[in-house]
Amino acid sequence: MTDFTMDMGVRLAELLTRFKLPTLGAEVVRRFTDAGHEGALPTLLEVCEAEAGERGQRRTERLLKASRLPPGKTFDALDRARLPRNVVGKLDELATGDFLERGANVLCFGLPGRGKTHAACALGHALVQRGHSVLFLPTFRIVQELLAAKRDLALPRALARLDAFDALILDDIGYVQQSADEIEVLFTLMAERYERRSLVITSNLVFGEWDRIFKNPMTTAAAIDRLVHHSVILEFGGKSKRADEAELRSNGPLVEEATR
Repeated sequence: MTDFTMDMGVRLAELLTRFKLPTLGAEVVRRFTDAGHEGALPTLLEVCEAEAGERGQRRTERLLKASRLPPGKTFDALDRARLPRNVVGKLDELATGDFLERGANVLCFGLPGRGKTHAACALGHALVQRGHSVLFLPTFRIVQELLAAKRDLALPRALARLDAFDALILDDIGYVQQSADEIEVLFTLMAERYERRSLVITSNLVFGEWDRIFKNPMTTAAAIDRLVHHSVILEFGGKSKRADEAELRSNGPLVEEATR
């Protein structure tokens, strides 16, 4: 058996095992070679590679549909020039998905219009393309869904469903309505995912203002401690993109008139 045939055998075994055909993967090269059909192995490998590509594409489509990510908020559409250089570098590192293996969190802070949500969604899209499961939701919505599950005595099942996602993106955590029940389910979610599953959080409020979310100082400290223990913190500064776009819209006709 040549080195080329052995290399094909390794790749075929890998693919066929992934297809849940381990016996075929272990036997196919030897059986084909013994039968004098070694020349057919490259074609078989080509077909298996095509199958792997098709399965990967279908999986990505399923993950993307389940993610609820806004379709336009990708890295390709992200205006990197508006973001701090260190944030851009960190986003590129995070896009590899390595932080998910550690159950690390990504915390995005900044005033409105600084690109936090777009960056978090773009990261989510990149993770989906790498085969990771992601769910994007405004924080108030996920809190309301957990409250409904709690009322129906189904909170453990709801948390288990969320636990199936490698990364959970909570957008605008500062807008939670802050009732006692809402605080409880939000804290429970954070505690359940601690050191096991990753959270990506965007917030207009720095940590010093999180007592407005959790009210109780001890709960606030406990929530921050769990989030920060294994985390990457991204600070979004600069000018508001929405404010700049509004200014351009308001000045557009005047500029056009002046150039006539």
